[in-house]
Amino acid sequence: MIKPESVPEPSADLPLSGRVVLVTGGARRIGEAITRHLHTHGARLLVHYDTSHTEALALKEALNDTRPDSVEIIQGSFREIDELKINLRHAIHGFGGLDCLVNNASRFYPTPISSTCDDQWADLITTNLTAPYFLSQATAPYLKKNRGSIINITDIYAERPLPGYSVYSASKAALMSLTRSLALELGPEIRVNGVAPGAILWPEHDNDEVAQQRIIAKTALKQIGNPGDIAKAALFLITSADYITGQIINVDGGRSILC
Repeated sequence: MIKPESVPEPSADLPLSGRVVLVTGGARRIGEAITRHLHTHGARLLVHYDTSHTEALALKEALNDTRPDSVEIIQGSFREIDELKINLRHAIHGFGGLDCLVNNASRFYPTPISSTCDDQWADLITTNLTAPYFLSQATAPYLKKNRGSIINITDIYAERPLPGYSVYSASKAALMSLTRSLALELGPEIRVNGVAPGAILWPEHDNDEVAQQRIIAKTALKQIGNPGDIAKAALFLITSADYITGQIINVDGGRSILC
């Protein structure tokens, strides 16, 4: 789990006080960091998860201990998107509305063209592109009412594809394009932006320290980031970016500007 932040007492002075945020894949890794950070700044959270029930429940209990009834969890598979949309609508009604959707949930693994199968294609495209689109569609009426926003977690590999990960890279490139398209279609009431992480968290079970140091060496800042960097970018886009839409913020230590 991400290290907890210190949580201030509830106050109208908190920038997200009274606002409701939905985070997909919000119980682990970067999603957990976003959930915790936004909660610290006053948000009420709807945390979506698929298989991470134990982590989601623990997160809900921990955050509700600091601010009662401020977090609810929602289980759902992106392969059953219609059922998930129904569950989300019930949760949104229960919380009295929605101010921001963070499409964070993602799948990442190699797909060499010599061996990629239909199931891998469907899995990556469904999670990384199809679900963000239809969740944006489902939540748009609530976001429009509150002049809210959508934040898509993309990837720097959307613009600079990672060899051997063609389907993943393509899905994130499509999500970047979707971000800009929806900014046009959903404005002026809803702002749509993206955050593109660089070297923030290594993939689970990745213990190749040589490869990791090679990636770090390709950043301008010569260091790995942390999930809190993505969470801070999300907070900025929600609270301090009233005139920003259709943009992608690279949070990558400068890697995208180097060869």
